[in-house]
Amino acid sequence: MAYNLGRELANRGHQVTILGGQGSRGPFESLALAPESWTPQLGTIDELPRQNLFLYRAYETVRRRAFDIIHDNSGLTGILIAAQARLQAPVVATLHGALRESEGDFLRTVARQVHLVAISRAQQAMVTGVEWRGVVHNAIDPAEYSPVTKPEEKENYLVSLARINPDKGQHVAIEVAKRLNVPLVLAGKVDATEQRYFEEKIKPNLNRQVTWRENVQGQEKAKLLAHAKALLFPIQWEEPFGMAMVEAMVSGTPVIASPRGAAPEIVEPGVTGFLARDADEMVAAYERLKEIDLARCAEVAAKRFGPARMADGYESIYERAIEQSRYSEQPLS
Repeated sequence: MAYNLGRELANRGHQVTILGGQGSRGPFESLALAPESWTPQLGTIDELPRQNLFLYRAYETVRRRAFDIIHDNSGLTGILIAAQARLQAPVVATLHGALRESEGDFLRTVARQVHLVAISRAQQAMVTGVEWRGVVHNAIDPAEYSPVTKPEEKENYLVSLARINPDKGQHVAIEVAKRLNVPLVLAGKVDATEQRYFEEKIKPNLNRQVTWRENVQGQEKAKLLAHAKALLFPIQWEEPFGMAMVEAMVSGTPVIASPRGAAPEIVEPGVTGFLARDADEMVAAYERLKEIDLARCAEVAAKRFGPARMADGYESIYERAIEQSRYSEQPLS
């Protein structure tokens, strides 16, 4: 998300600096504040102190340099620092995950110091009374995908692209595939805390019809999505976005999703997929896939969730934040 946004803004003539990890590249200035040696520590007990050191370095850099706007994507810790830093430039912060009401208490407190942005209306609804400055959907680069938009070129399988987790509902996807007698590819790593779910609900169902690929990325992922008849997204929780749905749709692959979380904001019924409340409705939706124009599915998704649309949204928020900052600095007459 940060790369796509930074590249799009730079292409529009803005001077963009990305504060990130070693190896970051793009048509923008990139300052490496996290060495590659930290990468293996992600997901370990060392992750939090590494993140804190990165944020310390990032905000020290921000203090020393003149920026018109600062856009923080690091989460609650970054927002806490920004709210206390008393920086000259306004800070826009995007929340990227699910929110609890306890986090809402924090966000309500800092919303005047930091311009908060949600990635969906569904995410906003997770907490009450927060002063949001806007909603901007995440984007992908459609050029990284190779759409297959002719039905006769699709292969006979369904795909589920998500971490293996009961919230993602792979057990429902398996039920749907079995009832349709259609092959299903489960693509995604097993959460460390969900090994029991995998052993009890997924592994016993793996066979020639239901297969599992643990680590799918790059061109392998693009091909897997593009050639599927549909992406099954039977989420069992209020997911705040769902990038896999966008990746499938720009690949010319319709999505059959539970109408929870942000799915109703992302899927346009009859255009890019269908919303289905349970396995029965997902089976029925599969039978209606021929109603969808696959080329239009890819085109609509690329327009709605491409970098240009995301940059439009953030440009507007940046401009309002800068204007408000200037207004607040004017002396009272």
